[in-house]
Amino acid sequence: MGAHRYTAWNSAMATTAAQASVTTGTAIKTMLQLSTPATRKIELIAWGFTIDDTSGADGVIELIQTDVAATVTAHVAAGVQPLDPDSPASLLTLGTANTGYTASAEGSTTATRAFDVVALSSTTSESPYTYSYQWMPDERPIIDTSSFLRVRATTPTTAVDMRTWIRWSE
Repeated sequence: MGAHRYTAWNSAMATTAAQASVTTGTAIKTMLQLSTPATRKIELIAWGFTIDDTSGADGVIELIQTDVAATVTAHVAAGVQPLDPDSPASLLTLGTANTGYTASAEGSTTATRAFDVVALSSTTSESPYTYSYQWMPDERPIIDTSSFLRVRATTPTTAVDMRTWIRWSE
């Protein structure tokens, strides 16, 4: 895949304020969504999240590719950070039905590919709970053109604060 690498978080890029967390809600909620353009696939490098207040928070965090977009708060170009300051801007498609965070509507997904699923236990006493995964180069998932990569959270017993990120190459 490409030589340019990027990271996006589930909030606006931190400037004068710290990186924000987002409340998961008590039903499935897309916390971060990447939308590939019609002209380029992306290759996943790593992803992760931090959840505060895990006590009592049974739930599931998923990293999936879907055929339908969630309605999200649109990322702006500054929210999709290149790892190398000399890299061009990412080619991800930006907008409320494309790359963004904190879904207000999930859409009617009919097809998915799961790349990682993490179960949260109500007996976890660690707070915040931190998870990250980095793929080996020969096992990195490829996200097809005109697709949506989502981090979805389901925490049915309580709403918890979450920060999540995805790193990829184009």
